[in-house]
Amino acid sequence: MKRIHLALAAVVGSVVVASCGSSSGTSTAHSSTPPTAASTTTTTTSTTPGTTTTTAAGGTSPYDEVRTGTVKGLGTVLVDGQGMTLYLFVPDKQSGASVCYGTCAQAWPPLLLPTGATATVAGPGVQSSLLGTTRRTDGTTQIMYNKWPLYLWVNDSQPGQATGQGINNLGGLWYVVSPDGLAITTHP
Repeated sequence: MKRIHLALAAVVGSVVVASCGSSSGTSTAHSSTPPTAASTTTTTTSTTPGTTTTTAAGGTSPYDEVRTGTVKGLGTVLVDGQGMTLYLFVPDKQSGASVCYGTCAQAWPPLLLPTGATATVAGPGVQSSLLGTTRRTDGTTQIMYNKWPLYLWVNDSQPGQATGQGINNLGGLWYVVSPDGLAITTHP
């Protein structure tokens, strides 16, 4: 009986180790460090006449892509390549420079250009002329839209959420961004 328990424990242990070692699921957690440029190679495909969509070779949009999505009660807003809502921070004052560092950047991770990338990715619904970048004090490059540095909110766990909309947090107000590059100040 003791041998059966040991054998069973060994099988359960190896299943746990194997499941910890690899994952085939999709995670919604967002890191402030985007994937490297090598993992975000893009291709352009036509989905309907006169429309193009930029996607990664695997069929999903790159992390650093800026495109539009819909949030209930707020309408069309800017989202990242995974569909997560993007925000602006009012204290940035549309200056083209971020003032969100330390604890602020942990709660509101900046949307960063991948290491080695030289340009932002404009997705559907975005005006490429409004896209830009700014250099952060740690040397990373943050993506901007209409001179507003863009951020994610750690409490948004899936596309279509905007739980950070209109909150006063870590030194200022946070708002979702319209396709025109303006703050949407309404509450859903």
